[in-house]
Amino acid sequence: MDIFSIFTLCGGLAFFLYGITVMSSGLEKIAGGRLERILKKMTANPIKALIFGAGITAAVQSSSAVTVMLVGLVNSGIMKLSQAIGVIMGSNIGTTITAWILSLSGIQSTNFFVRLLKPDSFSPLMALAGVIMIMVAKSNKRKSVGAVLIGFAILMFGMKVMADSMAPLADMPEFTQILTAFTNPILGVVVGAVVTAVIQSSAASIGILQALSMVGGLTYGMAIPIVMGQNIGTCISAVLSSIGVNTNAKRVAAVHVAFNALGVIICLSAYLVGNSILHFAIDTQNISPFGIAVVHSIFNIVTTIVLFPFTGLLEKIALATVPEKKVRDKNVLLDERLLLAPSFAIAECYRQSIKMAEMAEFNFINSTKMLKSYHAKKADQIKSNEVKIDTFEDKLEAFLLKLSAKELAEEDSNRISQLLLTIGDYERIGDHASYMLQIAEKMKDSDRKLSPEAIEELKVIVHAVSEVFKITLEAYKTDNIQLAQEVEPLEAVIKRIIRKVKNRHIQRLKDGLCTPEMSFLFSDLLNDLRRIAAHCGNVATSVLQLHDATINKHEYNHRNKDEDLEFLNKYESYKSRYSVSRNKSFEKV
Repeated sequence: MDIFSIFTLCGGLAFFLYGITVMSSGLEKIAGGRLERILKKMTANPIKALIFGAGITAAVQSSSAVTVMLVGLVNSGIMKLSQAIGVIMGSNIGTTITAWILSLSGIQSTNFFVRLLKPDSFSPLMALAGVIMIMVAKSNKRKSVGAVLIGFAILMFGMKVMADSMAPLADMPEFTQILTAFTNPILGVVVGAVVTAVIQSSAASIGILQALSMVGGLTYGMAIPIVMGQNIGTCISAVLSSIGVNTNAKRVAAVHVAFNALGVIICLSAYLVGNSILHFAIDTQNISPFGIAVVHSIFNIVTTIVLFPFTGLLEKIALATVPEKKVRDKNVLLDERLLLAPSFAIAECYRQSIKMAEMAEFNFINSTKMLKSYHAKKADQIKSNEVKIDTFEDKLEAFLLKLSAKELAEEDSNRISQLLLTIGDYERIGDHASYMLQIAEKMKDSDRKLSPEAIEELKVIVHAVSEVFKITLEAYKTDNIQLAQEVEPLEAVIKRIIRKVKNRHIQRLKDGLCTPEMSFLFSDLLNDLRRIAAHCGNVATSVLQLHDATINKHEYNHRNKDEDLEFLNKYESYKSRYSVSRNKSFEKV
């Protein structure tokens, strides 16, 4: 084996890692926004969390990536530490699927059907099918399936290149001498941990070991400690990602390290003790890629079975390892680690946008109350919320732009578009609520009040705008199309009421029943209320667009509403609830 063989080995490793990346990216696109919904259901109890951890790791093909993602989820407050423990255990089982896939490369047979199971036989066909799907398919989901096929083919090609580069080792006496050093199990654990920590991929380190096993000379007794050490080495990603996060997120990394370290101590001790008593025959037998897959699976499954009843103990170890700070940690708004899993990141952005909308609703409701009775403490809360709303918009927008640069499923891409539009609308609603508070403060400072007629008019308009806001927020929270369709006719009624109120207000001004100063304030209030209703209309339209990307916002808002029977019926219904009586004062029917 010369320097060029080492170059080839590095190239094979590069193909292997790239193949995993392409395949996992395609699988995540296929899953789309469903991953986040599954997360909520599957982490409800430890067993479901275990199943979820195994499933998502099998899809992402990296337990390291899953653990880093867990650090981000806990750091953002989406998941509790107790929920993360089950997912960590499951991820160790899920990562074994890679070893089984790679073990197919060791199949040796002249039988046609058996040879079809060998990746060298079918991976070129998968690559061709994947390229055709990407070139021909119109659906993004089918293109993602094509990417998965190509990623798998590249992964298996990298595995073959690594195996071929190691073939000359079989004829090297020095290689045999090096292998004898691995009869020391402690050295095997250390080597497995170090190699995995360096390349930060347990799948890749298993692949290297399986490629090495095809050379010959590697026994079960040598491989078992190395496989165990690889599980410790994979913890390095979680440890590095826990730098600069809150206490609970650091504890996720501590649980991962404790779980794998205890698993190695228990299983390796049991194996060594058992071997010293029973003298296992396989200890000196050469191991194959299939044998490595078996060892890897048995170790991870046994470790999980043994330690699963002691999740509470693992949590206590993490609590003792990472003690609580004197100053209580705060969850970050959006953790950058969530970018590793775009569907989870988008779901968190959506959750934060709902918080933003609820703060805007609070500000709107209470700013209208200030017009009647001013309260300094409530005003301070509104102002504090307005600062938070602005912060939410800035951070959400920046984070969503980073997300939009990634390769996403169509469903996730549409959700990002909706979020970028709606957070701007909610921020503007917060601004108009602040403007209304300023008007209330001006009225308090000048000791002026609106006329009884103006107050009655405002009551009805505020009630209507409050209703449209409530409907909009519920439609946005639940993605309810039926509720979203209720917004536009009510918005149209609000515009009609405000137009009539403005005309009556102008008449009062002409009759000398209203001062110019109060006239300006009243007009500003009407404009703020109209704009809030308009922004609610924008949010409702975005909900409809999310379910039907063919809806054009401009055309939707300017279609021939006279011919839309459903719109007319709803419009008439709302108009009958908010009407003008004969004595020229508004009343709610």
